[in-house]
Amino acid sequence: MDKHNYFPRNISISACALMLILASIACAGSVDSAAPAPVPPQIVVEATSQPARPTQTPAPPAIPETRRLTLEFPSKMRAGVEGDIIRLTLEVDDLGNITPTAQINGNVVVGQTIEIPDLYETHNVIAEARLDMAGMDVQPPEATLEPLTRGRSVTFFWSIRPQETGTYRGTVWLHLNFADKSTGDQSRIAVAAQIIEIEAVDFFGLSVNVARTSGVIGSLVGGVFGFPFIEDIIRFLFRRRKK
Repeated sequence: MDKHNYFPRNISISACALMLILASIACAGSVDSAAPAPVPPQIVVEATSQPARPTQTPAPPAIPETRRLTLEFPSKMRAGVEGDIIRLTLEVDDLGNITPTAQINGNVVVGQTIEIPDLYETHNVIAEARLDMAGMDVQPPEATLEPLTRGRSVTFFWSIRPQETGTYRGTVWLHLNFADKSTGDQSRIAVAAQIIEIEAVDFFGLSVNVARTSGVIGSLVGGVFGFPFIEDIIRFLFRRRKK
């Protein structure tokens, strides 16, 4: 074989093969570009029937219970010789109507309408009252406790006795204590603080010390005139002075 004829023939064959390969690649590229883009699969979520959850509504606030708070005390009393009573009443009748209180024996009667939380179903309610009055003998001196239930009245009493004449001022306190029946938690609220004023006098408008001193002098004078032979002594002195 002639070497000069062999190399050109191989080159032509190789060139043809290369052209075929390039033509195949071009056709494949045109086919891929014409093909539509693949659509991603859609995820469909089906609604499942679930039972409706019950809505939680807050508990309604406790309806206030209307009551009448009545304070009765003397406006004037005699010092050192007599005592008197101070009365505090928290009352309401079975129908929820305010119970009126009349004035008794000329004492001062102060009444007011109050509203307290109606928590009797869930709490133990205790009414606490105290009288603060400086210079006055007060019994009991400490706070007094009374259980309170729906529709039930409670009354507090204090015995007072002034030792000196003058004007005495004091305060009557009323608190409510709540104890939760399930948890035992306790709370306390102030309901009222009422101011009272009492004038202590004696029979003659004098102080107690002056009245007591006058009583001692009167007793001495009475004893002297009741002494035996006092009349004869007075007559003897009178005659001597006359001479």
